[in-house]
Amino acid sequence: MEDVEQHPLLPFLPGNARLLMLGSFPPQKKRWSMDFYYPNWNNDMWRITGLVFFNDKDYFVVSGEKAFSKERLIGFLQSKGIALYDTASAVRRLQDNASDKYLEVVQPTDVSALLSQLPQCQAIVTTGEKATETLCAQFHIARPAVGSYTEFLHQGRPLRLYRMPSSSRAYPLSLEKKAAAYCIMYQELQLV
Repeated sequence: MEDVEQHPLLPFLPGNARLLMLGSFPPQKKRWSMDFYYPNWNNDMWRITGLVFFNDKDYFVVSGEKAFSKERLIGFLQSKGIALYDTASAVRRLQDNASDKYLEVVQPTDVSALLSQLPQCQAIVTTGEKATETLCAQFHIARPAVGSYTEFLHQGRPLRLYRMPSSSRAYPLSLEKKAAAYCIMYQELQLV
């Protein structure tokens, strides 16, 4: 059996966060272009975000490198109130790749504990099938359709769970169409 991997990053939880973005789990370190969330150069999360907020898919790219700027991302996320973590705190990789399909969640993240540190949080967004499945099982809520949301109460707090298209290039949707879906969510949350 494969070794269990513990999450390599601390939760990124700005005090003003109104949105908690949850992926499934980071890729292997060999695929990282920076020491932060969505570090894989071939993952389009930060290109989607650049398009939505700055009309520039390369806004967060380090000039002349195949890497994203962690400093620029942190400043942006803090200013907008966007928190980041993943729905799994420990996993087993069933194959030597970054695919969620081959991730076995050994320990789901205690998302309630994250929310207790984010008093202004109004919404959670999951960025793929595995993340959505893991979160919905934990909170016993129905999975929203891709590009949509479900409203639910958590400890008396009304929240929305948005399910966005995966930012992985394996997900069969163009960058522009993914950005359009994310843009609707950010507009509904008055972040853009």
